[in-house]
Amino acid sequence: MDIDQTISEFLEESYKSRQKPLLVILGGTASGKTALSIQIAKKFNGEVVSTDSRQVYKYMDIATAKVTYNEMQGIPHYMIDIVEPDSGFTLADFVNKAKIHIEDILRRGKLPILAGGTGLYARAICENYQITHIPPNNELRLKLQNELDEKGEDYMYKKLQELDPQAAGKIHPHNHRYVIRALEIVSAGKKKSNLKSKSEYNLLKFGIEWNRDKLYERINARAANQIEDGLINETKMLLQRGYDLSLPSMSSLGYPEMIKYMEGELSLDQALELLQKNTRNYAKRQLTWFRREPDVMWISGEELFNKNER
Repeated sequence: MDIDQTISEFLEESYKSRQKPLLVILGGTASGKTALSIQIAKKFNGEVVSTDSRQVYKYMDIATAKVTYNEMQGIPHYMIDIVEPDSGFTLADFVNKAKIHIEDILRRGKLPILAGGTGLYARAICENYQITHIPPNNELRLKLQNELDEKGEDYMYKKLQELDPQAAGKIHPHNHRYVIRALEIVSAGKKKSNLKSKSEYNLLKFGIEWNRDKLYERINARAANQIEDGLINETKMLLQRGYDLSLPSMSSLGYPEMIKYMEGELSLDQALELLQKNTRNYAKRQLTWFRREPDVMWISGEELFNKNER
């Protein structure tokens, strides 16, 4: 595939049809989304809007593999470092804020590029989810969590399938937080599956795929580098600031594993192995999600990159 030609044709088509262009980059963790988004942005006057549900949080840099200032190469990035780790941040918050940036990028004659690993965030923009803000129901959430702990994920997922089968079809049973949130929405008289409408944008979606063994090599190397780069100290800093594992933000890959090491439950080698394993499992779930996305043009990571990129 000639990526540059494909993008040029897409932009010409968008101009002729007077549609707003939006380029989307999908892929599992460590697949190279950051590198590709910056490469495209430099060539096609683009700016990047992150679709990563963890990179919105301040101070969480190493665990979330947040793009650094040098890596940005002068390309503006949005939806990064915008809330405190103990602040609530919903899908509605993301959609509202991300659309402001997308529209501003378009107004300035530039190409907006979505890039990140949270499939629901990207889908909410692409499918124009019409989200009525439903505040978290902490009492119900605790009840549902207790029900999950008592009866298991299969029971809860079947419950969601009965109440909102379309939403259940888009959420992995292992994603307990999304399952519980979908059940909250149903309890408020809404259906998550009824929230989408016609896209506002002319979409071009690229997905990056790797040979599984090669992707796992990249994941394992990234996890080792995160520890070398200071993941333990970052975890200590967050705990010292008063953020604990009960926060959704602190469930990010890296922190639970490092806390087990810090508390003496695991050796550092064991913590690294656990982080690598959990990250590989997360990548599997990501790819399962992205494979359901319509109209994705899949690109070989081996062909894109001759060396390990982000």
